[in-house]
Amino acid sequence: VLLTGERMSLLLGGVGLRPGKPSVVAGQEIGSAGPGPLRIQLCSVAGLVPPEFCLPQLAAGWFAVCPDPSELLGLDASDVAPVESLPVTQRESFAAVQEHYYQVPPQIERGWRHHLIDVTGRVYVDMINNVTVVGHGHPRLAAASARQWSLLNTNSRFHYGVLGEFADRLASLAPDGLDTVFLVNSGTEANDLALRLAGIHTGRPGVVAILEAYHGWSVATDAVSTSVADNPQALVTRPDWVHTLRAPNSYRGDFQGDDAGQRYVDDAVTTLQQLAASGARIGTFIAEPYYGNAGGIPLPDGYLRAVYDEVRRTGGVCIADEVQVGYGRLGEFFWGFEQQQVVPDIITVAKGMGNGQPLGAVICRREIADSFAREGYFFSSAGASPVSCRIGMTVLDVMRDEGLQHNAREVGATLRAELEQLQALHPMIGAVHGMGLYMGVELVRDRATREPAVAETAAICERMLELGVVVQPTGDRMNVLKIKPPMCLTASSAAFFVEMLNRVLTEGW
Repeated sequence: VLLTGERMSLLLGGVGLRPGKPSVVAGQEIGSAGPGPLRIQLCSVAGLVPPEFCLPQLAAGWFAVCPDPSELLGLDASDVAPVESLPVTQRESFAAVQEHYYQVPPQIERGWRHHLIDVTGRVYVDMINNVTVVGHGHPRLAAASARQWSLLNTNSRFHYGVLGEFADRLASLAPDGLDTVFLVNSGTEANDLALRLAGIHTGRPGVVAILEAYHGWSVATDAVSTSVADNPQALVTRPDWVHTLRAPNSYRGDFQGDDAGQRYVDDAVTTLQQLAASGARIGTFIAEPYYGNAGGIPLPDGYLRAVYDEVRRTGGVCIADEVQVGYGRLGEFFWGFEQQQVVPDIITVAKGMGNGQPLGAVICRREIADSFAREGYFFSSAGASPVSCRIGMTVLDVMRDEGLQHNAREVGATLRAELEQLQALHPMIGAVHGMGLYMGVELVRDRATREPAVAETAAICERMLELGVVVQPTGDRMNVLKIKPPMCLTASSAAFFVEMLNRVLTEGW
């Protein structure tokens, strides 16, 4: 493939599509196209027009007359995923407790940008994969990881350039003063390490968390996770060193109405003061600065400022869990805490950092990091590996070069406006939460009582799958459609999602 300006030409070097009778001669230009996707299909039977897609069971027949053009383009796309005889969720070796989507899950073997593709060739708009922040199958990530694998992959006890480069890059994205980076494998590990750092640094064992929140599945992060959707026993098995604040959900929480925000702020401060008076010795406050697990709900204005001030007044530090809501996803802000106009003591981040590669980070002040030496030393076998660091750097490069934070802002604003128009048509939509490409559509049976439409939400997600959209419920009541797609989501695909949701709410499910 030769690129000349904005035109693309394909020249074949003596390729014969029929034995002994080359269809073209070496160097002959056989076609050109402008910028954008180029589709090439070869066929050795004159006059036969093959379909663009076919069922897996017909693939061998079509391959016999349609040679794979991928080799001509320098690609490797010849593998065809087999349809498994037994779904993975029914295999004896697969842990039954492992969560999976859908009653009859499609077998997904490919992805491209904000689309998922199953083994029957069905393509779905992916509205939930916030892990794959720059999109599925990104060629720059594939190339960068392949090159690094060919050079070196080891652990962070060795010294290699990309480790320091990536740490510097992350620190440059954080506010002044948060200049020290730990690299880990996941959001759970990042939050677990952050909790340990805070406890060591302050010498105060108490932790305060917000109700209906999720921070991970390790022993420590599960202890501070209060979402009963993720752990039905979360509220009764919580250890005595974990204390909670009322869920600051202005739509369906304990406080509603015009003054709900200030009531949540006052209630949180009062609770913290009561804990201090009781001798609880609070050393850590952890919260998502934008209420992600509940469905993309913003915290009340001034909430984190008041809570941070009170926690710090008694000697504690504040952790901003940016695992879901950070890294440019909100569009207007790179970090969720910017929306609250505060600066945490510790930032945790993961998910989109590696676009699916196991990668997470803790970013904090130098003195907090240095406190870890009181209990030993730190290293991560995979979180700071050369491959992970190289992928992390490439993700940031792609986000910058492709303007993905800007795309999240623009497409997200349009999507929210279209969802609000849909809300005016369908009483089942009680609220549209969020901003950028982190939103939630809350479904209710009655707008006055706000009774959660739990069964309906599950059924709607199943029907949306049939119509080509992957979307799932979230929140403690599982009645919020979570919208957190790859940040490369296009306006046309966002509109398709709205169109299909409108169709389901109109026609039924």
